[in-house]
Parts: sequence; structure tokens; C-alpha cells
Amino acid sequence: MRRRMLFSTLVVTVIAVMLLGLPLGALTYTSLYEENVRQLQQEAGIIAAEADVQVRGGGQIDRAQLASAYPSRHIEITLPDSNQRINAGGWKFDPHRQNTTSTLHASATSGGGVRVEVWRDTKRVQESVLNAWLGIASLSLLAIGVAVGLAMLQARRLTLPLVDLAATAERLGSGVTSPWGHRYGIPEADRVAEVLDRSAERIAGLIATERHFATDASHQLRTPLTALSMRLEEIIAEADNPDVVREEGEAALTQAERLVETVESLLGRARQSQNAEVEPVAIDDVLKQFVAEWAPMFRKADRQLKLTGEKGLTAMTVPNDLAQILATLVENAYKHGEGTVTVRRIDGGTSVRIEVSDEGPGVPEEISGRIFEREVSGNDGTGLGLALARHIAESEGARVELVRVRPATFALFLPPRAGGLSKGAGPF
Repeated sequence: MRRRMLFSTLVVTVIAVMLLGLPLGALTYTSLYEENVRQLQQEAGIIAAEADVQVRGGGQIDRAQLASAYPSRHIEITLPDSNQRINAGGWKFDPHRQNTTSTLHASATSGGGVRVEVWRDTKRVQESVLNAWLGIASLSLLAIGVAVGLAMLQARRLTLPLVDLAATAERLGSGVTSPWGHRYGIPEADRVAEVLDRSAERIAGLIATERHFATDASHQLRTPLTALSMRLEEIIAEADNPDVVREEGEAALTQAERLVETVESLLGRARQSQNAEVEPVAIDDVLKQFVAEWAPMFRKADRQLKLTGEKGLTAMTVPNDLAQILATLVENAYKHGEGTVTVRRIDGGTSVRIEVSDEGPGVPEEISGRIFEREVSGNDGTGLGLALARHIAESEGARVELVRVRPATFALFLPPRAGGLSKGAGPF
């Protein structure tokens, strides 16, 4: 591209110089010759007037004076009525025998009838024309040189951003997704750079989503797998009681179905193609089933999972997402807390609040402000659960907050059902 720009600039400059220089050279040539002919014509007129004065005074033509005054001229003076031709001037030249193509000629006739013809050599005129042409050629070469220099600078200014943008695209293709941030002062190149930077940010987000998928999936799948394991253990323990086996088998099947829903939800979020579609959900139904699933784990640890608060609440949420968020909060209280874990339902008017609290020492002060950041954990946890729970809640218009540090109390704020009513009977 740089060579093409230089070549095209050189061609355009040469054409422009020729279009201007050649007519200028021709005009200079014509002007110099016409100026010298005009000057020679004036000299002929002056000589004719002087000769006329001398002839009228009865004297002779002063050849010596003419030779001294016009050393590079050949002068022929023809007197009236006698046709006598007198040669004068300092240049010996016979126009009747020698070639006159390289001379300038002018003639004049005085009032007394004296005719004067003057010849001069064109050597000095040709030197003047040549010097003028050399000046024009020098300026033309200077113009071409300046144009080529500017073209090289402009080509460098235009091609370097393209090379840099190509390197940026190559970086993106190799997986380096940090925005380059270079700007070049060229609007078109700057727009391309901005698009590449935005693409880098989007690609970085997609790569981060893919990288987080494995950890999020393992964390979210652990909870239903734990519940499924508990149900299978209950089935084994009650192998002699068919009714209990049937009940526990149905519960295990429910956990397996929930596991499938969790996998589909995680895959949808990983592809960033699934938008949560909230619906009115009876909170009591979800919480009762949830407590029933988690109660055996607490009983084995000689602890209690208790459900309290207002009944008959309805909120806009996704049942499976609500169960995942509650599972994260309850599991967090089970692993890092102590004593009874209480799930409390509260009608906040503008929201439905579900609080999960325990009787443990609470959240350490040094991490209380960053508890929802990824990989931030007070003990030996993964630091993913609370961050993922908040992300799920925010995706459907809810939010998760740490409302009290000691004892640790987390609250899930859900939007009420349409119309602002959180309580309701009807189909719920």
C-alpha cells in the first residue's frame, strides 16, 4: 500500500509539474524573445533618428560612435534618394551571405527617410532562456521532492495504524483480549480501533463466562447432588419399609429432575442466551418443599432448620432459581454457622423478603464488605456460592444482601406480584 501511495503521488505530481512547467517554459521562451526583439526595435528607432540628424546636418554617419555604442550589433543604414548602404556597429555580420536563423532583426525608418536595420546574435537570449528553463526545472524537481517526502510521511501515517490494527486483530485471534487502547488521530482508523476494543471486551466477557462455567456448575450441582445422596441414603436405611422407600424414591426423583433443570439453567447462562422469565410464585410452596429436602441433613448434624414468618406471600421469581439461591444461603449457614438455621418470610410492602440466619459467630469484619465477590471466603469455602446467588437474583430483578453481620443474616429481596400485592390466595 505504501508503494502504491508513493507511486500514485509521484505520477500525479509529475503530471501536474508537466502541465504547469511546459507551458511556463514555452511562455518564458516567447517572452524573452519578444522582449529582446522589442528592445532591438527601440534601438533601431534611436539609431535611425540619430542618423537622420547627422545626414540633415550635412555630416557623415559616425561609424565609430555606433560601433562603440552598439558593440554587439550589426547595423545597416540606407540613406534617402541615394540608396547608399552604410554598415556600422561593433559586430561584423553579412545578412546577405550568412545564416540569419540564429539572429534577431529589427528595422526602423526616420522621418527624413533614413532606413536602419539592426541584427544581433541570439546567444545571450538563448542563455537567458536556458537559465529560465533551468530555474523552472529546479523548482519542478523541488516540488516533486517535497511531494514525495510528504507522500512518504502520509503513507507512514496511514499504513502504521493499519499494521497496528492488524497486530491487534492477531492478538484477539490468539486469545489476548485486553483492549489495546491505541488511537491514531485518523477518524476512520480510530473507529476501527474502538470497534476492536469493544470486541476485545465482549470476547473477554465470553471467555470469562466460559471459564466460570465449570466452577459455577460444580458449585451449583453440588447442592442437588447432596440432597439426592441424602434421599438415596434414606432409601437404603428404610429398605424394609416399602412406603418409606417409595416416598424417598419419589423425593430422589424430584431431586434428579431439579438437577436436570440446574444443568439447563447453567448452560443457558454460559451461552448468555437464557433470560429469566419470572412468574407469580407462592413462596410457601417453595419454602416447605425446600425445608423438607434439607431437614434430614440438619437432623444428622443434631441441628434444626426452621421456617417462620408470614404465610401466603407471593412474589415474582423463577421457582428453580429461588430454590438455588435459598440452597446457597442455607448451605452457607450450615457450613459456616452454628445452631438453628431460621428461614423467615417477611412482607416488606414493596418487596417480599426471605431471611436466612443462624446462631454462629457471624461474618468476619475483614470480608463483610466483599462477601459477595468471587473467591472471597472466610473459611475453607470456594467463595463462589454467594457471588453466584447474587448474580442469579439480579438476573430476575431481585437482590441478595447481608443485612446483619452477627449473627450472620442474609436476605433475599423479591419483587411482589403484579399490582404490588405480596399476599394472595387464588391459585396460589
